[in-house]
Amino acid sequence: MAEEILHEDFNEEDFTVTLVTDQGEEVDFDVIASITLNEKLYFIMQPVELLEDMTEEDCLVFEVTPVNEEEDKFDIVTDDKIIDAVFAEYEKLLTEEE
Repeated sequence: MAEEILHEDFNEEDFTVTLVTDQGEEVDFDVIASITLNEKLYFIMQPVELLEDMTEEDCLVFEVTPVNEEEDKFDIVTDDKIIDAVFAEYEKLLTEEE
């Protein structure tokens, strides 16, 4: 499922993106972290309003690909190996910050 960024707001405290689904529905996501892995950019994100069957601990991983200077494409990652690697890198970053 490919989603495209519609709008992004950034400040030092939070980073939120609004994605448009293939069905035209707008969904706001809080970006938890951005991770570069194997020269690809991934965002760990959580919907502002949790989706059905999601808990507050659940997050989604998206691969972010530039379309042009003003637009990026977000593809949800379903490959467990990539998801695990992204979260492992995130955990490493958290450990380094402590």
